[in-house]
Amino acid sequence: MQVTETLAQGLKREFKVVLPAADLATRLEGQLAEVQAKARINGFRPGKVPVAHLKRLYGRSIMADVVQEAVNEAHRKIVEDNALRLALEPKIDFAGEKDELEKAFEAQADFAFTVALELLPKIEVGGFDDIEIERLVADVGEAEIDEVLNRLAEQNRTYAAKEGDAAIAENGDKVTLDFVGKIDGEPFEGGAGQDVDVVLGSGRFIPGFEAQVEGMKIGESRTLSLTFPENYASAALAGKAAAFDVTLKSVAAPAEVKIDDDLAKAFGLEDLAKLKDSIRSNIERDYDAASRRKWKRALLDALDKKYAFDLPEGLVAQEFDTVWRKVEAEQSRSGRSYEDEGTTEEAARSDYQKIAERRVRLGLLLAEIGEKAGVKISDEEVSQALIERARSFPGQEKIVWDYYRKNPQALAEIRAPLFEEKVVDHIIGLIKVTDKKVSKDDLLKIADEDAEEAEDEASPV
Repeated sequence: MQVTETLAQGLKREFKVVLPAADLATRLEGQLAEVQAKARINGFRPGKVPVAHLKRLYGRSIMADVVQEAVNEAHRKIVEDNALRLALEPKIDFAGEKDELEKAFEAQADFAFTVALELLPKIEVGGFDDIEIERLVADVGEAEIDEVLNRLAEQNRTYAAKEGDAAIAENGDKVTLDFVGKIDGEPFEGGAGQDVDVVLGSGRFIPGFEAQVEGMKIGESRTLSLTFPENYASAALAGKAAAFDVTLKSVAAPAEVKIDDDLAKAFGLEDLAKLKDSIRSNIERDYDAASRRKWKRALLDALDKKYAFDLPEGLVAQEFDTVWRKVEAEQSRSGRSYEDEGTTEEAARSDYQKIAERRVRLGLLLAEIGEKAGVKISDEEVSQALIERARSFPGQEKIVWDYYRKNPQALAEIRAPLFEEKVVDHIIGLIKVTDKKVSKDDLLKIADEDAEEAEDEASPV
């Protein structure tokens, strides 16, 4: 096998591989000899089938295997002999005239093909002491804990059935209803319900529905005249006038809300103090996550500016295709055009090309930093993340689990963000970080605005 480098430009390499006809013939004969030893063909004794006969029957199929083995061997040889780090799988081109290829398949001519490769860039990581970011910090106030406590108490509120003359629906009562909605006298899909519970004044139904139920007595029926909001989720109902035939089946008055140890026990905690501690921890976790979104974006921005190196065109093209498919899917879902967004398709493609380049650059950089730092993701960590992913699909947990476990590429999508977060945590310990106290509202506002801007570009995975 003769291997000759024909191109070395940037991250691109090409090699011409020639497998002499004599070598092809030798390989083919070796394969035919193995087949002869095992072949069982009617009319011939085991192991005595003439090679010429086997060649007529299986020669082309065996030669295809010989060629594939030669391609794989050439690939390994090129990578090992030149110590290459590939960005993508190689591209094989069996260039040549049809007659020449046919002769090669008959082992009557040399077999030649080219191997095109794209390499990973060499990245000099260096230090990070020139990077400085600001980390927003917000304290959890008692008012925020009390707000959550009140919400939990409201969710845990009990109701006492009303009877006799007092059994009239009022704002704040929990009522049980049967109803049928109609547009132009005809029932519409999703507009009916039986034994539906609703707290009047909760805003669960469309505007005006709950208010018109107030004053009804148990067993009473009414027809409510309403109009669906113009921005209603269902376009078929938005802005439409509707009539609802409603029957009140029961009504219960709200009991006094108590925030005490019994409330804590209803949520599986020992006492009110433990419930407050749990609420504080949850809020702190939310604030830390919001702050992390902000400072992580700032860190990635700094890394993007600090490092410049050649990018594998194939990786960038793959990333662009992924991003662009999401853009087109969102346009299809929303019905908005480039003109609606004040741009053109050409300008949008240019912007998303830059986003794709950024994502590839940061992905390669973080991978290099993580490798040099010895960052590892354990199987246990992957399994725990997979469990959390499966839990987000209630009733389909086993299907989701099996899908990822049987698909290494899909499982890599679970591992990649875990690796990224660990690398980010490693870097944050090496740079200068200044904490800045802000209010809860400022923290959440800044983090949310930043998250919207960075939705497509902040994270490389």
